[in-house]
Amino acid sequence: MPRDPLIGIVGKPSSGKSTLLNSLTDANAAVGAFPFCTIEPNQATGYLEVDCACSRFGKESLCKPNYGWCEKGKRHVPIMLLDVAGLVPGAHSGRGLGNKFLDDLRHADALIHVVDVSGTTDSEGKNTRGYDPLNDIEWLQDEIRLWIEGNLKKRWGSIVRRHTATKSSVVDTLQTQFGGYSSQVWMVQKALDRLGNIPPLEQWDDEMITNVVKAFMMEKFPTVLALNKMDHADADKNVSKIMLKYPNVKSVLTSALTEIFLRKLKKQGFVHYEEGTEFIDTCEDDPDNLKPLDEKVLSRIEDIRDLVLYRFGSTGVVQVLQAAADILQLVPVYTVKNIQSFTGGNGTNVFRDCFLVKKGTPAGTVARYILGTEVTIAAIETVGGMRVSEDALVDVKQNDILCFKIAPRAKA
Repeated sequence: MPRDPLIGIVGKPSSGKSTLLNSLTDANAAVGAFPFCTIEPNQATGYLEVDCACSRFGKESLCKPNYGWCEKGKRHVPIMLLDVAGLVPGAHSGRGLGNKFLDDLRHADALIHVVDVSGTTDSEGKNTRGYDPLNDIEWLQDEIRLWIEGNLKKRWGSIVRRHTATKSSVVDTLQTQFGGYSSQVWMVQKALDRLGNIPPLEQWDDEMITNVVKAFMMEKFPTVLALNKMDHADADKNVSKIMLKYPNVKSVLTSALTEIFLRKLKKQGFVHYEEGTEFIDTCEDDPDNLKPLDEKVLSRIEDIRDLVLYRFGSTGVVQVLQAAADILQLVPVYTVKNIQSFTGGNGTNVFRDCFLVKKGTPAGTVARYILGTEVTIAAIETVGGMRVSEDALVDVKQNDILCFKIAPRAKA
């Protein structure tokens, strides 16, 4: 738990990356139908929807988070998102903004790859018709692989010599090389485990290096496909092709532009809209609390109901962020000062703080992540005042409500 999780939003220019970012956050990234609209990386706070612990104890009315918000037991927990410059074929060799894109990307823990399934933008984000978006998935993964692989091969001779001279393990040698991508030792180990029995590092050929890099990418950059512009007429056939070719990759149908439109109307008091669902009410449904809409907007809402909400169940925006959190195995952990009342100390408000941590993280690691490494932990308690060890693992409804007791500092 060295830092907060960071989810990168990637894809070619004009695929809808910045629109998706805006639909997930309070950010206001520039949006434009032209290549390289995003030049500087946009980092913003998104909000992951989870079932809040307050609903387990009937305390929904008292739940007032310090960050994010909670509504009827649905909590919106802050999570960092990064939208970087659009990637084009040849980026690994510096084409377009490739080197900058890849350097920005290296800190991400998971990727949301926004794919324009309408087929109306080509590989460089220019307007066209009938483009096959299946190509985008293949070459984006290739560009990341070639970038990592190229950096590795440039130094391969010296890597092998040092590995042999120091008698290092393969894991240690690779971690030294992959550390610049914010790698961790367990990622390298899991990548090698995927490959099974491998020859000594000094015997690796180009094919073996490629296989190692591919395995590393699966651990370092787990990916969710956001199949965007799902309401376009040509989207169905493209979605089917992608899902058939990548059955083991999590895919979520999205319409980010629709989500932004609905949230804007909600904010202005024209509709009731529950994010992540198909439910939307207008003045016709609630004339006492909603402003009337003109015929043009009402007609658009009817189209949204028919083509997006009723057909797909939602715009997919909430679900795509949840899918990214799922592949990282993130779970919410609630820290309280009073384990009996679940308050933060003073006042009656409950579950003020919530952190996203990897499922199976030891409670002691969570404590040091939140409190810092300088403190000495005297005890950790969970619901009912029950003591838990620092080695106890956290999960949903398992050691996910914690109270830390800090040992007093010794006098000098």
